[in-house]
Amino acid sequence: MEKDDDMTKFMRQNWTSNYWFFLRPEFIQIERQQALDEGRDLSSVDKEFDEVIGLNLSTQENLERAERLFDAVQDLPWVAGYRYREPSDLEGIRREQGIASVLPTCTLNDEQLRNKALGAWLGRASGCLLGKPVEGRMRWQIEKYLRTQKRWPLDRYFSAEAPVEIKKECDMDTSERGQYEEGITCMVEDDDTNYTVSGLALLKQYGGNFTPAQVALFWLSNIPPFHVATAELVAYRNLMDGIAPPESARRGNMFREWIGAQIRADFFGYVNPGQPERAAEFAWRDACMTHVKNGIYGEMWVAAMLAAAYVCDDVETVIRAGLSQIPVTSRFAAAIEHILRLHNRRVSYLDAIADFDGRWKEDDKHHAVHVISNAEIVAIALLWGAKDFEKTICYSVLPGYDTDCNGATAGSVVGLMLGADRLPGKWITPLNDTLLTGVAGYHTVSFTQVAGQTVELIRQSRK
Repeated sequence: MEKDDDMTKFMRQNWTSNYWFFLRPEFIQIERQQALDEGRDLSSVDKEFDEVIGLNLSTQENLERAERLFDAVQDLPWVAGYRYREPSDLEGIRREQGIASVLPTCTLNDEQLRNKALGAWLGRASGCLLGKPVEGRMRWQIEKYLRTQKRWPLDRYFSAEAPVEIKKECDMDTSERGQYEEGITCMVEDDDTNYTVSGLALLKQYGGNFTPAQVALFWLSNIPPFHVATAELVAYRNLMDGIAPPESARRGNMFREWIGAQIRADFFGYVNPGQPERAAEFAWRDACMTHVKNGIYGEMWVAAMLAAAYVCDDVETVIRAGLSQIPVTSRFAAAIEHILRLHNRRVSYLDAIADFDGRWKEDDKHHAVHVISNAEIVAIALLWGAKDFEKTICYSVLPGYDTDCNGATAGSVVGLMLGADRLPGKWITPLNDTLLTGVAGYHTVSFTQVAGQTVELIRQSRK
């Protein structure tokens, strides 16, 4: 779940303002960094950025000035020599794809599909729940908290039992007992699982030919606005102002390449066994409402990986099946290829994380929730976890960053590859086959139930 920090709380408090997303200089700085990441030539607006960041943004005049700056950034040229090509439209994405992976045809029967789907749902929930208590914590805080409890390295759900001074130093709020080992009775509500259930509900309502406009209508009808954050919250407000996809992803959205779309991918992979291209297209139709470029690619990559995981027994093959659906000319593809090279060189997990640290800054909010940094962590966890469920989800949480999102995605992929009957009871039994969500009509459901509905939708698509 993207951290509901002071920034998101501020956005929600100012929901009624026409220019609510410009009310803090921090947002302007994030937009500046995002534009630099995208390769925009900011030389013509650098001075304006400096001045707007220093303005009192509580006046209408200054807010309108900030809005003009945001709009101007979208039309700036690329810096000379920028080597990435990163379209957001589906046709453009497909033009930049590499050679598609050749995968076996899916011949699983209903019972086998149900086992795989249930493994994916349970794996996603377990990984998410593991990472939930330490979302937004620095890596040193995670390590110190665990070492104090003599539970290092991580090998089970977090415990709430720790000295008060350690909880304070490590910024651990243990009041929500349902996400700690001592109080787990089900999978508590989280946006990482809300979005998976939303994918199920969307497909049940509209079928496999759903459109981005129908995704938008579904959100407005079924997902409360304050159950979403960052890019999704900006897009939600744009939708309410009558701005349709894909423009809803662009206008005023400094979070447009953050992790939010990637964590919505899973169900689109679950319903497309052995069909990564179709899964990626489903993901694109969803992602283009809230994200652009690499923000979209993250969702396409995960959906395609999950589709491939039904028919592939090798982690690298699954990762490459996902990469085959996004532009080889993107920063995202380059980042994951780098992780694959590290793995093929047989460096250790700790050395892979050290390499990661050299390229990303944990205390930078933009880096901490960016899709590429977190996708790298997912790739590391999958590769070095080597289909060991416990290692995979623990490796996805220990580095910090968006811990519950990364635990959920890594757990989903390896859970689908293994199937529910091969998942350790240590991680699955505490969930008691119960999932709580904020999605209308699905506030309390069983994992067995949603896995069965997943298989029914797969069966319908084959008719």
